[in-house]
Amino acid sequence: MQKFKWCLAPFLFAASLAFGETQIGIEGAVEWDTLEIKAAVSLDLASAGIRLPAGRTQGEAIIGSEYLRLIRPGILDLQVDSSSTIADLIERGELSLLETENIALQARAVPPALSPDLCSISAAYTLSLGGISAALLRHNRPSAILRTLIPVAAPAYTGIIIIASESLPVHGMKGATLPVPCLFPKIWDTNMNLIFERNMLEVTNAAMIRYAPVRSIFTDSPSGLSPEINAIVGDKPLRIFARGVFGINPTDPIIDSDDALLIISSEENRRLLREGRVVIVLDDSVLRSALSE
Repeated sequence: MQKFKWCLAPFLFAASLAFGETQIGIEGAVEWDTLEIKAAVSLDLASAGIRLPAGRTQGEAIIGSEYLRLIRPGILDLQVDSSSTIADLIERGELSLLETENIALQARAVPPALSPDLCSISAAYTLSLGGISAALLRHNRPSAILRTLIPVAAPAYTGIIIIASESLPVHGMKGATLPVPCLFPKIWDTNMNLIFERNMLEVTNAAMIRYAPVRSIFTDSPSGLSPEINAIVGDKPLRIFARGVFGINPTDPIIDSDDALLIISSEENRRLLREGRVVIVLDDSVLRSALSE
């Protein structure tokens, strides 16, 4: 794997535009359980007037020059929090398009390869959502986490798992829905006290929340957790069932106030929030979304 290097050499850009009927496209998905965007950019060689073997370098250059244009819609559509996408941040002036493009250029790339029938050439890209989260964290010091005047006795947990894999009541609305992922969900208790939000995170952490499917917390391991989840929440996590969901988009889990007290009653457990040792378990159907073009 290698870092993809964007080249804006004018002759390459002009070459890609010269083929009015060139068939080039992107396929892939946002994978919230791995916190990655995985994409493949493919070019039909005949449509670009490219013949092998001499034209292979030209085909690779066209893919390289078009990557940024093709990946941009997928990045702009990313849900940042319950009310905003990356595109919304740009429109409000909270993020520049240049910053977004710089994020896209951090993708790991596999060198282009020819298809078995030699009719097309494609390159694969992997972009970390954790890297995007880190770029959006602007605070220098984490905000204070809610405390209680009357702490309860609570074990020192190694992490927090919030199970929100089924349809939940939507706060302030009639009906229920499946919670969905975003880069910066808030966590509320049933009294609508804010328990966790992005500014409480230590900036050294790349991701505020990790997402997981139900199967990852029911494995044959001693802890019952998959190795990936165990690495985040440890062997003795606090397991919580979400009681509801909140937000313009249903991204923010609501937990019982008694469960929230177990977290905020001790410094050890509050630190779990600051360090991002939180996993939200969601339904498989919302953990993957196809890229838009």
